[in-house]
Amino acid sequence: MSESNPPESLPGPPESLDPALRPRRSVLYMPGANERALEKAKSIPADALILDLEDAVAPDAKPAARERVAQAAGSGEYGHREVTIRVNGLGTEWHAADLRAAAAAGPAAVVVPKIGSAADVHAIERALESGGAPEHTMIWAMLETPAAMFAAQQIAAASDRLSVLVMGTNDLANELHAEHVPGRAPLLAGLGLALLAARAEGKVILDGVYNDVKDLAGFEAECTQGRQLGFDGKTLIHPGQVEPCNRVFAPTPAQIEESRAVLAAWAQALAEGRGVATVNGRMIENLHVDNARRILTLVNSLSGID
Repeated sequence: MSESNPPESLPGPPESLDPALRPRRSVLYMPGANERALEKAKSIPADALILDLEDAVAPDAKPAARERVAQAAGSGEYGHREVTIRVNGLGTEWHAADLRAAAAAGPAAVVVPKIGSAADVHAIERALESGGAPEHTMIWAMLETPAAMFAAQQIAAASDRLSVLVMGTNDLANELHAEHVPGRAPLLAGLGLALLAARAEGKVILDGVYNDVKDLAGFEAECTQGRQLGFDGKTLIHPGQVEPCNRVFAPTPAQIEESRAVLAAWAQALAEGRGVATVNGRMIENLHVDNARRILTLVNSLSGID
């Protein structure tokens, strides 16, 4: 692989990627009861959408929202955006009907709040299978409680159908009796446990929401922190948060340049029968090559979106 063309020789558009590698920089919640919002979502440049039947929908509006969201998710009208449905949680009166509707609609994933154990994941998996959900409909598990943090690895390992962990930082802060403060020090232990679990089991992990939609500086700082911690992207509550989130979670020009240099140096070393390569005086190992491939795969997948 030459330095001039690594991205072109990597996988193509998002739909052709390994699900673990498709871009999920920005994942926007959209209220399922709001028909105008569902229509507007077709033009918002988020990587993924969560059509919400839970918090954003009043109890008496849930049946109509369920029908509306199922139709939207199965419409094929959202372009490159990964479309998911957030159902009401296990134990609620709406959960079973939500799962049946989601299974029939066949979205990219079903997002399930307050997953606390591997048994919860197994129950969701059985319900999707009995409802005839297509194989491509994955499970995104929301981790929102102290118990979920401690069980994060068991949850992540519970099913091949589970592809993404989603942090529910508002509920976690509430259960910890913690304050929302810049830097999120009260949440870092839980975030770290979930990140370790995701990486140990090869799952994608998304950071939680930022509540103050008018504080774009604070939001961007939290995006930067999330990227530095290792999150793959962030869940959002307002369309105005999409652009800065996409920008922060995209590879930087410096990362792209270095990744190309790493792959070029590695390819040259292998061609010359050497098992060692250097870039800017730094020894290159397989882990650097793997990371460079991951970055350039993401760049390639974004080339047809941004």
